[in-house]
Amino acid sequence: MKYIWLMLLFFPFITLRAQVKGTVKDNLGEPVAGANLFWMGTTQGATTSADGSFSLAKPAGKHMLVVSFIGFENDTIHVNGRDETLDIVLREGVELSEVNVVSRKLGTMKLRSSVMNEDMISSAELTRAACCNLGESFVTNPSVDVTYSDAATGAKQIKLLGLSGTYVQMMTENIPNFRGVAAPYGLGYVPGPWMQSIQVSKGSASVKNGYEAITGQINVEFKKPQLPEADWLSVNLFGSTTNRYEANADATVKLSKRWSTSLLAHYENETKAHDSNDDGFADIPQVKQYNVWNRWAYMGDRYVFQAGIKALSEDRNSGQVSHGGSHSADPYKISIGTDRYEAFTKNAYIFDKEKNTNLALILSGSLHKQDAVYGRKLYDVDQHNAYASLLFETELGKRHSLSAGLSFNYDSYNQHYRLTNDAEQPLTRQFVKEAVPGAYVQYTYNLDDKLILMCGIRGDRSSEYGCFVTPRFHVKYNPNEYAHFRLSAGKGYRTNHVLAENNYLLASSRRIDIARNLDQDEAWNYGASASFYVPLFGKTLNLNAEYYYTDFLKQVVVDMDTDPHAVLFYNLGGRSYSQVFQVEATYPFFPGFTLTAAYRWTDAKTTYDGQLREKPLTGKYKGLLTASYQTPLGLWQFDATLQLNGGGRMPTPYEQGDGAWSWEHRYNGFEQLSAQVTRYFRNWSVYVGGENLTNFKQKNPIIDASDPWGSNFDATMVWGPMHGAKAYVGVRFNIPRI
Repeated sequence: MKYIWLMLLFFPFITLRAQVKGTVKDNLGEPVAGANLFWMGTTQGATTSADGSFSLAKPAGKHMLVVSFIGFENDTIHVNGRDETLDIVLREGVELSEVNVVSRKLGTMKLRSSVMNEDMISSAELTRAACCNLGESFVTNPSVDVTYSDAATGAKQIKLLGLSGTYVQMMTENIPNFRGVAAPYGLGYVPGPWMQSIQVSKGSASVKNGYEAITGQINVEFKKPQLPEADWLSVNLFGSTTNRYEANADATVKLSKRWSTSLLAHYENETKAHDSNDDGFADIPQVKQYNVWNRWAYMGDRYVFQAGIKALSEDRNSGQVSHGGSHSADPYKISIGTDRYEAFTKNAYIFDKEKNTNLALILSGSLHKQDAVYGRKLYDVDQHNAYASLLFETELGKRHSLSAGLSFNYDSYNQHYRLTNDAEQPLTRQFVKEAVPGAYVQYTYNLDDKLILMCGIRGDRSSEYGCFVTPRFHVKYNPNEYAHFRLSAGKGYRTNHVLAENNYLLASSRRIDIARNLDQDEAWNYGASASFYVPLFGKTLNLNAEYYYTDFLKQVVVDMDTDPHAVLFYNLGGRSYSQVFQVEATYPFFPGFTLTAAYRWTDAKTTYDGQLREKPLTGKYKGLLTASYQTPLGLWQFDATLQLNGGGRMPTPYEQGDGAWSWEHRYNGFEQLSAQVTRYFRNWSVYVGGENLTNFKQKNPIIDASDPWGSNFDATMVWGPMHGAKAYVGVRFNIPRI
């Protein structure tokens, strides 16, 4: 375990001093993530990370360290020295003779020690649902919405703080990823069984990772071969009633005390086209994907090295299907072929362990090739990305720390496309590129973990947009261990690649109209949140309230209102903003049972053709109720989640020849229920579950589906699920390290 703290070099938000460190585990040896530690009689403390590790400073004259977590007995440990390493084991809250009453550990938790408003979704949470990929990992999360972008391709996108996922910085192990053409389908490129945890940070983030993250960051941490708890072998097999089959496996080898490697493999196949609403179009695309990843790690006393290479191949097919024995003479077909390759390396050298002085170099690159056919429209693109980051960190004193660094990002898009169904029209060839070198400095002031201030500024120079500056500021104040308050303010920028990021809109007869000289998106984000940990009847009630406001100074508007037969891309000519208020509560009512309730209100508006209007296809509210129960001895686990999705505005409809509207002006709210039952055995488990058990389906998600070659065909009016109830079954198996 003594090398795990070195991994913190790659987590940008750690500001605590490493003096007393160690791990917190349960009585089965499993890491306890999100456990709280504080020195008795003070407000100084820390929270364990995903692997159960912690690090905190020891105040003078204080020796009693209190460790607590929901469902476990509090433990108080006497610590003599200032640089001790502790291995702490928490006991379950109630014991009856030889039978333990097991409490369900919180899978989604607020990171108390982070200066930002940051949630961590642990591997335990990811097993509460099918979670076949990243896009299906937020079922039980009230902050992140994942919706279909259209009714034909199966493309999913994230919404955070009421805005599209293009304003969220997607990261894998703190490396920016899934940019540009990977954005519409990237959520399906991350298999669920590969993930160790997901961190969701709302609002402006640290300047370390770049100038993006207008509404927040989503960072995925994968299984790592160097961690002591890494299994020798782990397998996950999955099948559903929609004829979707998956196989996942990962194996880890410890080559020596320093070296380790792992191989992760994924295969999925949606073998059958489904048309549950009888409109002649597939509701779920047929997807076949192969995904493999090999990673290496060297954990030295002063030098740390990680590297990996990944390859993915995916074929996605959709469109008109044979229906009722009839076949269209000229069917409308959608075919998207993708080959993606990624590689990365992380290097870090520790100069001074006491002052946490280190230098790290991160390098990554990706090649993404996509060939897409939408009817007779074509969009073929080769995207190349290269990223480099050099980071230096040190502690200037007891309360002061500094981080500074250089970065470079390069994107190129070699595009061949035809945006109409006229097969005689020649392809348009276009090559665009952008190179952005930058530098940042970030200062953190830590007053005994009671008041933390973090301010950073970075400057970047785009080869397309020139120089720009990104300031960001965060403050966290906790007057005691029961209340934490956070404020944030910061700017963000984003370069638009409208065809790469929105090519799924080609599954429509709408004309694509792209204005010249599009701006770089530029916005301010302001946020405030309060978290409370209230002792109640011997347990802890977790309460959280937050408000965020995003204000765009410049923005490329995606306008589907001005012309119902076109999609217009142009620069913002007025106001555009989003404000979100959310409240959330979690409480373990009795041993083994935890209930979470949340409500979110959204107000997102943009100026379309001179008129400030509600953003279309964006729900006004979301309610979530999720319950989890684990029986004594942890043999059975029951999970259920109910989502209440609010209604919203549709893009402006048009009047048809018979006087009827092409579609309704607004859509109503709807409910969705998912549930899963898991049976655990020694080294394996079986799970059975269902999605959309309320069987709600959007009626007529495709406009004029009977005539896809006509001028009224439109597959982009999607606001709800297109397929009904689905059941699945899976098996997990692992051989743990002895």
